[in-house]
Amino acid sequence: MKKNMYSLMLAEEVIREIDKLAEQNNTNRSNLVNQILAEYVSLTTPEKHIQNIFEIIGNMMGNRGNFLLYSQPNDLTMSIKSSLKYHYRPTIRYEVEMYRTPKETIGQLKIIFRTQSPELLVELTRFFKMWMQLETIYIKQFFTKDAIEYSLENGKFLRSFAVPNDSDYTEEQIGNAIGHYIATFDEMLKGFLGGEYGSIEALEKRYLQYLNSGVQII
Repeated sequence: MKKNMYSLMLAEEVIREIDKLAEQNNTNRSNLVNQILAEYVSLTTPEKHIQNIFEIIGNMMGNRGNFLLYSQPNDLTMSIKSSLKYHYRPTIRYEVEMYRTPKETIGQLKIIFRTQSPELLVELTRFFKMWMQLETIYIKQFFTKDAIEYSLENGKFLRSFAVPNDSDYTEEQIGNAIGHYIATFDEMLKGFLGGEYGSIEALEKRYLQYLNSGVQII
C-alpha cells in the first residue's frame, strides 16, 4: 500500500491526544492517523493485516502454556520464547517477521539461540540440518523456486515463509500455519535433544504426522 504526503489542518487539542495515543501504542503520529482513518473507511492496512496474523498466532500458541509471546502494536515482528529441556534450560527465541509488501515470500522466521555450550551447538546444528533435509524432501516442491530459503550462522537459523503455488491464504490460515509450524518445530527440537527423536527416521515419522494432520504448509 503506497503512501504519499498530505497536508491536514487539525485542532491542537486533537493532535495532543493523537500524540499521547501514538506514544502509548509505540508508533508515530502519521501511522496512528493512517490507521484510524483506514478503520473508519473499513480499509485494512498492511500493519493491521500483520497485527491480525500476530493475534491469531498468539491465541493459538498462548493456550499451550509453554511459550512467552511478545509483540507491540504496529510492529512487524513478534517474539516467542521457549525453554529447551537441556541441562541448564537455555532459552530459544522465535522471531516472526512479516513483510509489509510481500512478494514471493511473506515473511521469515528467525530462530535465535544463545549458548556457550559446544555440545549444544553441535546438537542444534544437527537438528537444523535434518529439518532442512525433511523440508526439501516433502514440501519445497509446492513453492516457487527459491521461495523457501535457509541461513544458519552466528547463533541464528533463518527460514523464509511463503504461500504454496496457486494458493491464497486468509489471515487465519497464515496465522494458524505459522503457529503450528513453530509449535511443531519446538516440540520436535526438544524431543530430539531429549532423545525421543534421536534419529532422522524418528524425526521423519513425527514430521509426516505433522504434515498429515491437515495443517496448511508455509
